Formats: sequence, C-alpha cells, structure tokens
Amino acid sequence: MSRLSVNINKIATIRNARGGNIPDVLQAAINSERFGADGVTVHPRPDERHIRYSDVRAIRPVITTEFNIEGYPNEQFLKLIEEIKPHQVTLVPDPPDALTSNAGWETKSHLDFLRPVIRRIKEAGCRTSIFVDTKIENIQYAVDTGTDRIELYTEPYATDYHENREAAIEDFVKAAEKARELNLGINAGHDLNLDNLAWFKMNIPWLDEVSIGHALISDALYYGLENTIQMYKRELLKR
Repeated sequence: MSRLSVNINKIATIRNARGGNIPDVLQAAINSERFGADGVTVHPRPDERHIRYSDVRAIRPVITTEFNIEGYPNEQFLKLIEEIKPHQVTLVPDPPDALTSNAGWETKSHLDFLRPVIRRIKEAGCRTSIFVDTKIENIQYAVDTGTDRIELYTEPYATDYHENREAAIEDFVKAAEKARELNLGINAGHDLNLDNLAWFKMNIPWLDEVSIGHALISDALYYGLENTIQMYKRELLKR
C-alpha cells in the first residue's frame, strides 16, 4: 500500500506571514499523524522562510510516524540530519533562493557529489531518496549514488493530466518500471492532488510513498485537515 506523507511547510508559511505561533506547526505535525498520515515531511531552507530548523528539532521527538526531511545537502542541512536522524532524507537540487522544487537531479553529472553525501546520511541511520525526473539515464545513475529510493518529480504529469492523462502518465510508468528493475524504491511528489493522485497510483501500483503539501494543505482550508488526509488516503486505495 502506498503511504501518504503530509508536507506541512505551508502551515509554517502562514505562521511566518504574521509572526507568533498561529497556526502551530508542531500541533499540525501531531495532528497529521493523529488523523492518519503515514508520514510528516518538512523542507527547511537556509533562509527559514517557512519551516525553521527549530521546528524540525521540535517535531522529531513528538511524532512516531515516518519523519521525512527534504532539502539541498549543504553542510548546515547535513549537520541537522546527523543531529535529528529522521527516518528518511530526500535530496533536492534546489538553490537557496528557489521558490519551490522545480527539477530533479542530473545524477550522472552530480554523481561524485551525491555519493559521499548519501554515504554520510546513511551513516546517520537514515533511508535516502533523491528527487529525479523521468529521464532513464537519471534513474540508472541514481543506483550508483547509493540511494535507497528515488522521488519522481511529478509537476509535468500534473500539468498535462487534464489534457491527456494517458500521455501524461506514460513516461512516469516507464521511469517507475526502470527503478523497480534496478531495485530502487519509488516515491513521488509535486502538484499531486485529489484530481490526479488516483490515476498516478493506479498506473504505478508499486509506488511506495507520495509526499503532498501545497494541494493538501489548501484543501484542508475547505474540508478540514482530518477529513482531507482521509480523502487523500482513499485516492491511494482506488484501483
């Protein structure tokens, strides 16, 4: 069964817009777990414009579900990982000023960079995942980095879904099949939502995990967080 990890960055974005502690990011993490999320995801950035490093430290001891930390592996990030020891670390190639993750790793050209980083993270006892597109070469070289999983960058799928969902999913199925052939676990994320999630899962039934933030937190404004998490989990059960 594919697992749902709730990215709570947007909760922190709302809090930071006003200052103070409303909404409470720590409570959002606790509630996400209580309402059925299989994991909680955060993506601290160097400027701490949403999730802060202090949030990460506060969340780790109060949840028992999977804790997934995303980010670019600079030294500050890696030291946080070694301190916190989350269950999973997802590496993204974002520059510090990126608005959001918008590309996957070119694993061949970054192989010498990623290998020691992933080795260091594994020495901290964490599962690793790297953000990639559907280019087969990037998946093949992902194996050489030593990563446990890949996370498929799904914005192109989401963009094309309503125009032609069969065509939109095609490259993702091929990429997932290659990853499975190479014994890589498969995660996915970026712009997955209540409209397109079920079709993605139905076509890639061996999908390990999806990480969803912006759409899920936005839907929670209308439906409530508990109901929304359950709605997303039902989408992952459709066949």
